[in-house]
Amino acid sequence: MGKVTGFLEIDRRDSKYQPASDRIRHFREFTLPMDEKDIREQAARCMDCGIPYCHGPAGCPVHNQIPDWNDLVYQDDWQTALDNLHSTNNFPEFTGRICPAPCEEACTLNLENKPVTIKTIEQAVADNGWKNGWIRPEPAERLTGKRVAIIGSGPAGLAAAQQLARVGHEVHVFEREPRAGGLLRYGIPDFKMEKHHIDRRIAQMSAEGVTFHYGVNIGVNRPLADLIRDFDAVLMAGGAEAPRDPALPGQDLDGVHFAMPYLVQANRRVGGEPEAERPLLAGGKDVVVIGGGDTASDCVGTAFRQGALSVTQLDIRPRPPEMEDKLTIWPFWPTKFRTSSSQAEGAEREFQAATLGIVGQNGRVTGVRCARVDERRQPIPGSEFVLRADLVFIAIGFAGPVKEGMIEQSGAALDRRGNVAANDEEYRTSREKLFVAGDMRRGQSLVVWAIREGRQAARAIDRFLMGDSVLPR
Repeated sequence: MGKVTGFLEIDRRDSKYQPASDRIRHFREFTLPMDEKDIREQAARCMDCGIPYCHGPAGCPVHNQIPDWNDLVYQDDWQTALDNLHSTNNFPEFTGRICPAPCEEACTLNLENKPVTIKTIEQAVADNGWKNGWIRPEPAERLTGKRVAIIGSGPAGLAAAQQLARVGHEVHVFEREPRAGGLLRYGIPDFKMEKHHIDRRIAQMSAEGVTFHYGVNIGVNRPLADLIRDFDAVLMAGGAEAPRDPALPGQDLDGVHFAMPYLVQANRRVGGEPEAERPLLAGGKDVVVIGGGDTASDCVGTAFRQGALSVTQLDIRPRPPEMEDKLTIWPFWPTKFRTSSSQAEGAEREFQAATLGIVGQNGRVTGVRCARVDERRQPIPGSEFVLRADLVFIAIGFAGPVKEGMIEQSGAALDRRGNVAANDEEYRTSREKLFVAGDMRRGQSLVVWAIREGRQAARAIDRFLMGDSVLPR
């Protein structure tokens, strides 16, 4: 906890944003950081709540010891706070920027709608660590002689790689793209997290002994069998990339795309990678985004920065209530009306709107045909309408990992949802020496869950190789 009476004396404050009219002109982060004095005051609000649900199962998948480092920040001991934070989370500067903060929903002060600004404090602790040079490589004191291959350099793969390297294993990360980060780099726009944060961690991990191999698509340009033969253990951490396909009438019209190719292309452009042969740009266009989640919101913000004339977001769900019923939901994540920073930049939002099909002329999209839905999400007769659209993005989630290539070659058993089957104790697939973690195992989820899975899989692999492990769960 922080100051005993801090929650009574200090009001909740959080970081502010640049005005929308300014931030849509660039792809940089636009959060205006609070100064250290204000951060310490906010940490002082952490109360002696008895049971800190913020770092329990409802609040934080990696079990960050939030009251502990809040108190350390309040005491102005930032370096110890960073050590505490790193004990549970390899990359707090990532989660401090892009995690939706279920910890704040689980905060006891959220019963009064004034939770501690945990996410902002976490980011500040990590950023302070980099600024002061406290984050350095931590190479292992001795090597084990064991070799581990990790497929995928998203948050699960990176967390596992760092943990395994620090206990002395020879770790090789195989990434199909030209740079590391997975969807952290290619899916999440720079205005939410600039990529130099990833680059710093890759440099740190390289100094710790992790070897990165880029442009290697396991199962496509290199067989999985090579890794199973050459390494003592192999971890698949390739994510859940197969988009959920609504198979809409007219979906094949020019101008209709799944969300991820659009975001990946935009991130490549911002990152200075070669332009695509057929660029997807929203400048001067009316854009419709189908879906109500984070990926859809990222499409909205990207389209505005590219100069879209208008952006409309379709959500089949009813408009949520402004406020949840605390006594029935807390400390769990509530369904309530939320407005992302991208939506606040001018998006029109249509709730209870089903997409019936895409309409067009001469092979190109001109609109999206919609209808209002009832409580069973069935279209209401006579409620049809058409939204003008020059560009349509489908962002309704993911159907699991891509099966072609690596998973097919693995022969590993799948669960009933099509994910690679493994429990969250051993993370072992049905194949000898082959492990799985992250979205490829649990399905589409949050970055904080990916980090947890990577850390736990690293412990499981270490135990498999050495008979025991000093790595934490």
